[in-house]
Amino acid sequence: MNVRLISIVATVLIGVAGCGSGSGGGGGQPPPPPPPPITMAEAHQFLNQATFGATQAEADRVIAMRYEAWIIDQLQKPASLQLPHVQSIPIPEFIGQLQQDRVDIWFRNALHGEDQLRQRVAFALSEIMVVSQLGVLNNQPYSLASYYDMLARNAFGNYRDLIEDVTLHPAMGVYLSMLGNEKPDPVNNIRPDENYARELMQLFSIGLVELNIDGTVRTDGQGRPLPTYDQSIIEGFAHVYTGWTYAGSPVFRGARPTLLNQVVPMQLWQSFHDTGSKTLLNDFIVPAGQSGDRDLAMALDNIFNHPNIGPFIATRLIERLTTSNPSPQYVERVARVFNDNGTGVRGDLGAVVKAILLDPEARSNPNSDTDGKIKEPLLRLTQLFKAYNATSQSGRYPLGFAYIVFGQGPLQATHVFNFFSPFYAPPGEINDRALVAPELEIATEYLNTYVTNYFFLQAFGLNQTNQNLRPDDVYIDFSEEMAVASDVDALIDMVADKLLGGQISDTLRNEIAGMLALVPEAETALRAAETIYFVTTSPEYAYQR
Repeated sequence: MNVRLISIVATVLIGVAGCGSGSGGGGGQPPPPPPPPITMAEAHQFLNQATFGATQAEADRVIAMRYEAWIIDQLQKPASLQLPHVQSIPIPEFIGQLQQDRVDIWFRNALHGEDQLRQRVAFALSEIMVVSQLGVLNNQPYSLASYYDMLARNAFGNYRDLIEDVTLHPAMGVYLSMLGNEKPDPVNNIRPDENYARELMQLFSIGLVELNIDGTVRTDGQGRPLPTYDQSIIEGFAHVYTGWTYAGSPVFRGARPTLLNQVVPMQLWQSFHDTGSKTLLNDFIVPAGQSGDRDLAMALDNIFNHPNIGPFIATRLIERLTTSNPSPQYVERVARVFNDNGTGVRGDLGAVVKAILLDPEARSNPNSDTDGKIKEPLLRLTQLFKAYNATSQSGRYPLGFAYIVFGQGPLQATHVFNFFSPFYAPPGEINDRALVAPELEIATEYLNTYVTNYFFLQAFGLNQTNQNLRPDDVYIDFSEEMAVASDVDALIDMVADKLLGGQISDTLRNEIAGMLALVPEAETALRAAETIYFVTTSPEYAYQR
């Protein structure tokens, strides 16, 4: 039990002990003590979980409003969208060039959108229900922008609606080959494609093995994990997902994307749908002779009502927002909210996100070496950008290369399994202790060097002192740091406040101070850049509390 919690419990117990039940004069129980104030470090911790990076202004809002009120306010914010921006740009000779503009608006929304929590959850969902620019969707920037907008709109909606919108979105239809999937035709050796049937279950909803409500694996009498489905179930779902293609297409086979049909749900061609019966999860039978729409509704209901959904989605979202190694109790508390939001509604993602962020395990001060998580490389960049008001003279963020430098970019995963596996554990102590650190899967020597070099370039070259910036160069502003740069302690404190929530170890502070002692006081820009570079490349910055 940490010091803060001990203090709260002691205060409550003292209050109870002091108000006996004797018959002497006095009214009822005294009011409970007010909750302790939120510290700046705690506000930063919260915002680094719930947004793309803490800022002083937003931390002040969290402190004033408190966590729950801030979340409730964010749940009401409309989605900042990508597609209208991408559609407003004249079509270039090669339409794939618009992927740069799609990434640009992603950064604008991530850094400046009022719906910070919605955008953060949409990014988390995009790492669970993956589609990617790298592959067959490279020339469909409209479709990808539309897909991300769909995730943002559904971020606080119902999970059942989300999986239907994902299933029928043409970006997913193309990426996992459900678009154009057709009923069996033995004469022409045609069998329904199983790709989407497999991944919707394995990656987007229930996983490979049965789970208890707390996310632990269910086993048989010999201690073997119980599988959630087998090949016959995959085939049953594959037959459900037949007969869908681009809306308004004049043909089914050979349908082609247009600027319009790649951003609206796919359309059913009943003549290409398999109307036979299908066996799904838990021996549920979809009867023969139904329409494709009805088959799809029954199939998605079958998945949505599987008992694995709550703990599976709870675990994935916890991992992406707060900690890589949640306790079974944490998973169970969130999974129960998924199963029932308190008013009898199953699948309320807004309630799930709120439960994740307000859970004692997310809000407690770090008190063990399994708390928190490694910060995703892209989130290290956005946090720096937000803290130092990164912008460009053109107002654009042309960072379409992010996946090359950081191993990550919006809808730029190399495969459907995301940038990294949720089960990845690097060799050594983490693996030996049966823990995971998913983000370390892309912490290769190659990418670590790229990331370190980019932060060097950002701190020393792409800042407000550079008189040779090009219109699209994204630069940071550390003029405030320059104003105090002659005072080593004040400079370190200011950078630590902005990037670490004020929590900096003596080791890191002493290393920075030793380096600054070698830089003349008059070199204020160099002092500021060195301090920012030291912090952004430190393990302390890479760790999300």
